[in-house]
Amino acid sequence: MKTEKLAAIARTTLLAALLALGGAAQAQDKPVELKMSHWVPPTHPTHKTALAWAQSVEKASGGTIKVAVFPAQQLGKAFDHYDMATKGIADFAFVNVGYQAGRHVVASMIQLPFMVANADGGSRAFDEWYRGHAERDMPGVKMCMAFVHDPGTLHSRTRISSPDQLKGMKIRPAQSGVAEWMRALGATNVTVSAPEAREALERGVADALTFPWESVYLFGLDKVTRFHIDAKMYVTGFAWLMNPAKYAAMSPAQKKVIDDHCNGEWAQRNGREWGEVEAGGRAKTLSNSTHTVVQLSPAELDAWRKSAAPVVGAWSDEAKKAGHDPQALIDEFQRVLTKHGARL
Repeated sequence: MKTEKLAAIARTTLLAALLALGGAAQAQDKPVELKMSHWVPPTHPTHKTALAWAQSVEKASGGTIKVAVFPAQQLGKAFDHYDMATKGIADFAFVNVGYQAGRHVVASMIQLPFMVANADGGSRAFDEWYRGHAERDMPGVKMCMAFVHDPGTLHSRTRISSPDQLKGMKIRPAQSGVAEWMRALGATNVTVSAPEAREALERGVADALTFPWESVYLFGLDKVTRFHIDAKMYVTGFAWLMNPAKYAAMSPAQKKVIDDHCNGEWAQRNGREWGEVEAGGRAKTLSNSTHTVVQLSPAELDAWRKSAAPVVGAWSDEAKKAGHDPQALIDEFQRVLTKHGARL
């Protein structure tokens, strides 16, 4: 009995020593300050989730990692964020995978119309699927997480219900996949980032644009559009990317904190929290008497679906040229979408 008690005391003493050593090791980690850059306004749900992520990282690191979040293009333009991550202008950068056509061929598959049903499971699926392809598809960065916004649609100055009506119009596309779609329909693309979209419509440079619902209000686009198609037309893929040199300079304990925060759970949280807000924007628009939400008949919706076929073909050709099997990529992603309840 005495021997057992002595053994228990020894185990407790050893555990306490190990914990003390662990705490000392963390306390000895050099402080790290990270710059986290994005281009949406501070009122956007992505900014709020980024702040929560930063606070969680700081807490988990025992205060040795501090993250400063810079919203609204403070460190650079939206289109430049991938290069900002590779060059270390930002330690973490928020990237729209479709802002630069042809750059991220595999990730661009997320842009194909009528594929993803929701941001919650869709984000978990996109992150899970893309992790196996990110290293090759996004060289020069460390991918932290990938996610999508809630399905977006077409918002315009005039009433649109048929894809045939877009011929000759000027459209601001959300990403390169939608741009290919608009081009196939005979529209002219006006390529500007989300923060620049309102000015494009105000000046008459664009007649319509593709956007998720609440973001129309967040970027002031409700002032320049009045008609909105009630259909889940597309999603856009996003990623938080890290500068690899910054990661390499961290201690093992600090790297683990980052790794524990660059995962599917945080990807899904980004999508869910953003998606809930966007869904609220649809409800807001439906109850707004100054706006018209255009309800499509089954035949009209089918026409929109069929009109998107050239987009799939164009992306498939691009993927083949880059050495990929496009159908295998689509099939793989659709299986993961189904698994997470997000296949449209």
